[in-house]
Amino acid sequence: MPTGGAGYGDLVQDDRVHTALYKDPAIFDEEMERIFKNTWVWVAHASEVPRKNTFRKSYVGKQPVIVTRDKEEKVHVLLNRCRHRAATVCEKKAGKTSVFVCPYHGWSYNLDGKLRSVPHQAVYGEGFDKDEFPLVSLRTEEYNGMIFATFRDDIEPLEEFLGAARKWIDLFMKQGAGYPVKTLGEHQFRFPGNWKIQLENTTDAYHFPIVHKTFLDSLDAETENVFDVLGQGGWVEDLGNGHSLMVMIPDLVDLEENLDAPIPERFAELAEELRAEGHSDHEVRRIVRAVGGGGFNLNLFPNVACSMAFFRVLRPVSVDETEIRHIAIGMDGGPEAGNRMRMRLHEHFQGPMGFGSPDDAEGWERVQRGSSAGDDLWILVNRGKEPLVGHAAGSNVTDVSAETGMRAAYQQWKRMMSA
Repeated sequence: MPTGGAGYGDLVQDDRVHTALYKDPAIFDEEMERIFKNTWVWVAHASEVPRKNTFRKSYVGKQPVIVTRDKEEKVHVLLNRCRHRAATVCEKKAGKTSVFVCPYHGWSYNLDGKLRSVPHQAVYGEGFDKDEFPLVSLRTEEYNGMIFATFRDDIEPLEEFLGAARKWIDLFMKQGAGYPVKTLGEHQFRFPGNWKIQLENTTDAYHFPIVHKTFLDSLDAETENVFDVLGQGGWVEDLGNGHSLMVMIPDLVDLEENLDAPIPERFAELAEELRAEGHSDHEVRRIVRAVGGGGFNLNLFPNVACSMAFFRVLRPVSVDETEIRHIAIGMDGGPEAGNRMRMRLHEHFQGPMGFGSPDDAEGWERVQRGSSAGDDLWILVNRGKEPLVGHAAGSNVTDVSAETGMRAAYQQWKRMMSA
C-alpha cells in the first residue's frame, strides 16, 4: 500500500479511485490530519445557537467541539476539553448556559472559552495565570447562516473556500420564503461504512430511480413526474475545492421565480389554510413554493450537503463507520402550517421511518461490505466525463447522472492528501 503524500495521490486517478480509500485504517487516520484539520468544516447552523449564552455540541473530524454564542452574541467553536485533565466540559446536546463547568475538578469557562474560575487556586502558587488556560478556540466564520470552523489560522477566508458554491447556498436559503431559515428537528444514525461512500451519494442522481423506487411508487402521479430526476434537463457541475452541484429539477432552482404557476394539488389544502390565516396571494404562493424544497443538491467538501430541503451532515467515526445527521429546515417566524408540511415531507423521505434514509443506508453498507472482495480493485467514477454541448447552464456542466461530483471530491482529496 502506498504511503506518504505521493503514494496517496496514486490512489486517485481521473476516472477511478482505489478501494483502499474505503478500508485502510492508516488512510483514515491520515484523512483526519490532512483533510479535517486543514480545511473549513461545517459545525452548525446559526439557528442552532439562536441567542446569547446558547450552545450546540458538534465535531470537527473526530474532535469534539462546542459551538457557542456568548453574551456579546459572538459565535465561537471551542474544543470540548478541559485544560486541566482533559475531561469534556459539555455533554448536553444543546441548550442555554452562561458557564461550562468541568465535572471532574470544577474548572469553569465562559462561553467565549475564557477560564472563569479554578477551585482552590492558591495551591497552584502565585505564578498561575488563568489567562493561559482558556478552552482552545478554532477559527470560525459564517456564511448565510452556515457556521464553519478550522484548525488553521493561515487558511483562505471561508467565502473564498466556498467560491462558486456561495450562489447555490443563497438559492437554497430561499426556502425561508422571506423568513430566516431555521432548523426544525433532526435524526441521527450510523452506518457501517466509510465516510466517503456517503460523500459520493449526495450528487449522484444515477442511483435515484433504482434505490428510491419505493419512494417514487408512494407518490401521486403529479409528484412522481416532478421527481423524474433523470428526465428534466438537469445537470451536475464541479464547483471547485471539492464542492459539487446536482440540479435535478431545474424549474425549482430559484424559488422566487414562477410564483404565478398553478399550485400543485398536493399543496392545495395548505394554500387554503394560509389564505384563511390572512396571507396575501403572493405570500401564499411564495410559502407553498418554498415548502416543497429546492430542485438541487449542493455538496460542500468535506462534510455537509444542502440537499433539496434539508441539511445532511456526515461525521467520520472510524474507517468503516460514519454518523449521519439529517436536519430538517423551515421558516423562522413563518406560518406553523408551512413548517408542519415541511416536517411531513421530510419524514416521508428522510425521516427514520421514511423511504429515503433506509434505502440509502443499505446501499452504503453494501458498498463497504463489497469493498472487502478483491485485493487490488478500483472504484469507477467514470460516468459522464464529457460536458454537455449547448446546455442552458453553460459549457462546463455534465449529464445529471454523471459522476462529476465524485470526481470533484476525490480530486480535492488527492490535493489535500498529497500536500
